[in-house]
Amino acid sequence: MPDSRFYEDLGPVGLQELAEIVGAGAPREDADLAIAGVAPLDRAGPADVGFFSDPRYADDLKATKAGAIFLREAHADRAPAGSIALVTPEPQIAYAKAALRLHRARLGASGPAAVDPTAELEAGVALGPGAVVGPGARIGAGSTIGANAVVGPGVAIGRDCIVGPNVTIGFSLIGDRVRIYAGAVIGEAGFGVGGGRTGAVDLPQLGRVILQDGVTVGANSCIDRGAWEDTVVGENTKIDNQVQIGHGVRLGRSCVLAGQVGVSGSTVVGDGVMFGAKAGISDHVTIGSGAQIMAASGVMHDIPAGEVWGGAPAVPRRQFWRQVAFVNRMDGAKTTRRGRP
Repeated sequence: MPDSRFYEDLGPVGLQELAEIVGAGAPREDADLAIAGVAPLDRAGPADVGFFSDPRYADDLKATKAGAIFLREAHADRAPAGSIALVTPEPQIAYAKAALRLHRARLGASGPAAVDPTAELEAGVALGPGAVVGPGARIGAGSTIGANAVVGPGVAIGRDCIVGPNVTIGFSLIGDRVRIYAGAVIGEAGFGVGGGRTGAVDLPQLGRVILQDGVTVGANSCIDRGAWEDTVVGENTKIDNQVQIGHGVRLGRSCVLAGQVGVSGSTVVGDGVMFGAKAGISDHVTIGSGAQIMAASGVMHDIPAGEVWGGAPAVPRRQFWRQVAFVNRMDGAKTTRRGRP
């Protein structure tokens, strides 16, 4: 289930009712089964509904413990024993609709109070003018929350942290000695979109952000919460200004990300990886510990530990410089043929 500190559970809902809400075919059995939540197939339990649409996840479908599964007619007979097939031409969209019915993000503080009565602030917490601390939030001793910053419901911030002005934090668990500078947004919904018959549909983002001890996040950077799996930034990782970290990314310890780096969703990064400015990383890529990504590179493939890659699409460093040298030679040859110096 999504973390109850950040999401309200609106279920359970009978299977028949849920099928009607999302426009799936009526269940052939156990129509009164109570569904309490949504979950990926590999996480789902008997009271959850999941979805299957990609054959790459056939093993997850075979092993799932989900009580019900949204899937297409062609896959209906692949639902394992104990899981009820809910047939729909758009399983992912049905899952999104079910998530909206079963889970809701907790709302922030209301009324004039800057600090919700249910929030917990340890000794020595300093709040700047206009700062808002939502219900159930916790802030550790010696931490500073800047002017007009918003700490959302259920957020936990450790000790001796600095949260700059106009920072927004939601759906997040933050360690000790973390620095988050002005205008950063931590825990906003990740960019998840499904294609439906009526157009693009925003997919629910039901995960969290976890910033471990000693992390620094630069001004106006964004770290999205996961769709289900948490977005995690490892200890002592340093993130520059205007960096985008997508949903479900896992950054290792002591990584360094220069300005305007973009890391797409579900990328896994080892410890001590260095990203040059404006590097862009594709989704679902794995980058080994100690690797280095040159500035303005476009990473489309996995990078082994300890290697240096550059270019767009990125390749190992020696190959990249050979490509540059070849282009320069070709350009020089064209210039000579034209009779230019």
